[in-house]
Amino acid sequence: MSGRPVKRSLTLRGHRTSVSLEDAFWKAFREIAEERDQPINVLAAEIDAARDLDTGLATAIRLFVLDYYRSRAIRSSTS
Repeated sequence: MSGRPVKRSLTLRGHRTSVSLEDAFWKAFREIAEERDQPINVLAAEIDAARDLDTGLATAIRLFVLDYYRSRAIRSSTS
């Protein structure tokens, strides 16, 4: 697994864009989309729509992934 960001293509609302993510974040992002039973482009569009204009899309995806797994860890530790 590479620690360096790799540029990958996404389609957001009909427009192609690219994000540079490390393999671990890309893999986790894809896993979350699968768990939510939604295409990765749909999840990326949701994140894009919710992000602050000062936050890049790649950063917003990384923060989303971090928050997703943090909230899962908190839920499992309180169960």
